[in-house]
Amino acid sequence: MSLQALIILIIVGAIAGWLAGIIVKGVGFGLIGNIIVGIVGAFIGSWVLGALGVMIGGGIIASIINATIGAVILLFIISLVKRA
Repeated sequence: MSLQALIILIIVGAIAGWLAGIIVKGVGFGLIGNIIVGIVGAFIGSWVLGALGVMIGGGIIASIINATIGAVILLFIISLVKRA
């Protein structure tokens, strides 16, 4: 993985984590936490959307949307676990 790809991954993760934190109110983890949630969310989003047969497209915007969907799913699961 090149340095440029790593920087893009971190930026996409941060944006997706931040957006997911806004969508799922009350769940925020700070900058580093949002980056981690966004990166993990990207994996979850690509797996879920792939299993459903949904193709968003290519590019940075599609990556942010994909990661945000996965991050929202992840934050929802985390909030369910915290309640129990």
